[in-house]
Amino acid sequence: CPTAADLRPTNGTRLCALLFTDNSPYYDQCCAGEVLEVPPDTDMPYMPRGWSGRASSLVVGTKCEMTAWSRKAKEGKSRRFGA
Repeated sequence: CPTAADLRPTNGTRLCALLFTDNSPYYDQCCAGEVLEVPPDTDMPYMPRGWSGRASSLVVGTKCEMTAWSRKAKEGKSRRFGA
């Protein structure tokens, strides 16, 4: 997996989080599959089409925090993730 400090795409713009569709108990196979980039100050009350229930691993960048909810539209239980 990338480190929190590595969250910069090829154009150099900072990202706050990366979500991945594939995870594994083996570290070298974690953070694989499709990737969803989350820029700073993003507010997503709904996951993008095709991502609902698919994110299995994530990396949050330094100086960022990501909150995820168990239900759509920011309802249900929430959990915060940081670097």
